[in-house]
Amino acid sequence: MNTMYRGALAMTVAALLLIIVSLHASETDDQIVSSARNSYVFQTYLKGDDIKIESKDGAVTLTGIVSEELHMSLAKETVAALPGVVSVDNRLEIKGAPPTANSDAWLEEKVKSTLLFHRSVSADNTEIDVKDGIVTLRGQATSQAQRELTAEYAKDVDGVKDVKNEMTVSEHAQKTHRTVIEKIDDASITAQVKMALWVHRSTSVANTKVETKHGVVTLGGKAKNIAEKDLVTKLVGDIKGVKNIKNRMTIE
Repeated sequence: MNTMYRGALAMTVAALLLIIVSLHASETDDQIVSSARNSYVFQTYLKGDDIKIESKDGAVTLTGIVSEELHMSLAKETVAALPGVVSVDNRLEIKGAPPTANSDAWLEEKVKSTLLFHRSVSADNTEIDVKDGIVTLRGQATSQAQRELTAEYAKDVDGVKDVKNEMTVSEHAQKTHRTVIEKIDDASITAQVKMALWVHRSTSVANTKVETKHGVVTLGGKAKNIAEKDLVTKLVGDIKGVKNIKNRMTIE
């Protein structure tokens, strides 16, 4: 009887532990989905897209339709950076035919994306036209420094041959320009940093590890030289939401 009792008790305890683990996993999955939907990236850049998020034991599946290729990668990188996520199966599809790689339309998307992520320039006030790999910038800048920085970012996009800067400096644009650091969640900051490093030709996201905690970005991995390491620091420091940077990259 004593042996049977102990056996029954052990089975009961095991069943209770299984239930607790299952409930905890379910809570984690619910938190992942909620955090993704409430993230800065999903609320700002992806708000017009039809994205469904499912999580099971930390394995996330993304399905639905997005407006452009950039949004597919941005959604995946944001979710991948969330606590509790083990893997991301990105099944998102693009509405319509995506632009051909290295085409003018493709380059326009890349230039637009880098201006979106950097807080010292304004994608909203910048008109972008690309023909035969040459980017023409029009619109309004808040200052001469912002005008020059916009051209600098555009010129460093992989595939861009040259930049014609026809932007003007506007006092009105200066009044609407926001210089305060926005409160952005860590996953969204990590995603923006990775996408920005991917777009710029002078940096390599494949060789850069990115972690964000309370707005402080820690960079790891390898840089080709001191110049690339310094450039990564400069680019990341201008990403929306970044409060500070710890660049621990090593030189190859």
